[in-house]
Amino acid sequence: MASMTYSPAALTETSASDLLRSSSNGLSSIPLKNLGESRYAVTKRGATVTAKLRKVKKHEYPWPADPDPNVKGGVLTHLSHFKPLKEKQKPVILDFEKPLVNFEKKMTDVRRIANETGLDFSDQIILLENKYQQALKDLYTHLTPIQRVNIARHPNRPTFLDHVFSMTDKFVELHGDRSGYDDPAIVTGLGTIDGRQYMFIGQQKGRNTKENIQRNFGMPTPHGYRKALRMMYYADHHGFPIVTFIDTPGAYADLKSEELGQGEAIAHNLRTMFGLKVPIVSIVIGEGGSGGALAIGCANKLFMLENAVFYVASPEACAAILWKTAKASPKAAEKLRITAPELCRLQICDGIIPEPLGGAHANPAWTSQKIKATINESMDELTAMDTEALLHHRMHKFRKLGGFQENAQLDPNKKVNMKKKEDTVCRTSNAELEGEVEKLKQQILKAKESSSKPPDMALKDMIEKLKMEVDHEYSEAIKAMGLKDRLEMLTGEVSKVNSRDQLMNPATWDKIEKLKDEFNQNLSAAPNYSPLKYKLDMLKEFSKANSLLDAATRKQEVNKKFNELMSRPEIKEKFEAIKAEVQNSGSSIFADLDQGMKEKVLNMKKEIESEMISALKSFGLDVVVVKSDAKIVSENASLSVFKNKVDDLNEEVNKKIENVASSSELKNMIELLKLEVLRAGNKPGTESKSKIESLQKEIKQRLSKVIFSSELKEKHEEMMAQLFEMVQSSAGSLQKEP
Repeated sequence: MASMTYSPAALTETSASDLLRSSSNGLSSIPLKNLGESRYAVTKRGATVTAKLRKVKKHEYPWPADPDPNVKGGVLTHLSHFKPLKEKQKPVILDFEKPLVNFEKKMTDVRRIANETGLDFSDQIILLENKYQQALKDLYTHLTPIQRVNIARHPNRPTFLDHVFSMTDKFVELHGDRSGYDDPAIVTGLGTIDGRQYMFIGQQKGRNTKENIQRNFGMPTPHGYRKALRMMYYADHHGFPIVTFIDTPGAYADLKSEELGQGEAIAHNLRTMFGLKVPIVSIVIGEGGSGGALAIGCANKLFMLENAVFYVASPEACAAILWKTAKASPKAAEKLRITAPELCRLQICDGIIPEPLGGAHANPAWTSQKIKATINESMDELTAMDTEALLHHRMHKFRKLGGFQENAQLDPNKKVNMKKKEDTVCRTSNAELEGEVEKLKQQILKAKESSSKPPDMALKDMIEKLKMEVDHEYSEAIKAMGLKDRLEMLTGEVSKVNSRDQLMNPATWDKIEKLKDEFNQNLSAAPNYSPLKYKLDMLKEFSKANSLLDAATRKQEVNKKFNELMSRPEIKEKFEAIKAEVQNSGSSIFADLDQGMKEKVLNMKKEIESEMISALKSFGLDVVVVKSDAKIVSENASLSVFKNKVDDLNEEVNKKIENVASSSELKNMIELLKLEVLRAGNKPGTESKSKIESLQKEIKQRLSKVIFSSELKEKHEEMMAQLFEMVQSSAGSLQKEP
């Protein structure tokens, strides 16, 4: 770099006008543009003055060189830094979505094979697509709270500006907090929807790593909240309704933000929003974390996307505090009640905006239109209010949260979801129980000796008491083994499924089976195993005695009914008349009677049978009439050649049925059928009946596929052909006797 030295004499000879002229163009007529490329020094009395200009990077202005005047949103849209991504976002598969990848892979393989071979696989592709859509629907209609949290944090989820540019006619971003900084984590601007002007304020996350770093992952600093506050004052002054979009893990909690007054900025926003005289609508599009979300969320109406979450503390933070490990975040997410349905039930959220299957990132444009319709509908309602009613509406929305009234009548709908009060069981010692049992046994023995009625009520009371004792002992054993939390969690999952009348998730069945196996293995080590086993054996003994007692009582009732039937005058008279005719005929066996006498005996038999069947059915018994024929028995003896083949075929069929029944899917269906039958009880409702019938039909269809397989069907047809030939050979003898 060149440098020049000037003497004092040269400076003294220069006139003032020359100095002024040279100062405008550079010292001693050197242009200023050369100062950045050259270094010069002025030496005076041994001193040197050196000057150099630093090169600055050229500012990247968002306005393009050739702006499109017909761009959507107007020419001012070019001012926005938010441009379409040059590279498409990479698909991200969440853990619980991995089963769907297999369907997608199969569809891709079938399409590839169809393209390579030129064959028509349209039916297979349609079938796979239908299965994929059904699996997707089943998955996204049974999401757990932690799964909704993961969807709300999805990297490809549409951001605030994605929704704004999709649903607004025009949008101009406004920057700065007028205190020296513009926080990119909060975006504000004016926009129009269907000709109506709004002030949009939202927390903006990035669409890739570079944008996330620039936007600070959607975590605002105090400058961002002060920018939002400035725009709120601006909207209030000009009468623009405010729409805020919440999507942040929380306010940025670093040292610098605390020094700049993070808490004061949030508190100032909270106080100001309650006094704004324009309608405010807030929409949670992702995750709304703590005060960072509430700072722009004090609105007249709060809406949430279907898979959005709104929380005081994240599930991971809550789990770390309560359970000392972040691995308990699924349990924390369930206990926190942070999902849209839960918050809507608690009246914190005013409505749920639906999302497409797969989340908002599956179809961002469709989701934006649903948000747009919600904004228009709610603004129509709010703009119709005057200022006083609007302020009262906003105040009342937050005042009613968490309120309660002493001695108030409990809502029946709320009472259903409350935890039932546990019945206190007075634990009976083994000695006391033995005394009661011995006393009951003496009563039963006395009843047998005197042929009087056994004390069935006392026996049933003892059985109920033993059941309560056994249940209590089981509860104590579960507590001692540390399985109580897992049992409560599974009980909650099962009750949710039963309340919605849905099929049980196979994963839940696996959890139940694992818990059952673990309990059975460790039961013998429980401290109260001895009293539990003693009471359980006693309960089995008394239950068996009760069953025998019921059977004996039922037998007495049937015999009594039969005696009453036979003692009826018309039956008794017919019976005596037929008996006399048979004796007069001199025949000792039925086969020796003539045809007319046979018909009389058979008619009498049918009449008594029908009377007894109706009597037995009145007792609630199922009656099956078994008919025997000596001729048929004798003929069956000649079919013994088929016995081995039939046994082999039956054994093969049973093996196939066992293999199918042992599969997890059918096993789950059978267990679910048992639960439904137990739930239905003696008087099942219409829904329960239809569900039981559908499950039975499905199980029968699956078993029929195995039984009527081609291999078994061929063996069965071969045996039937042989049997038919034998029957034809003896058809003459069979036709003689009806």
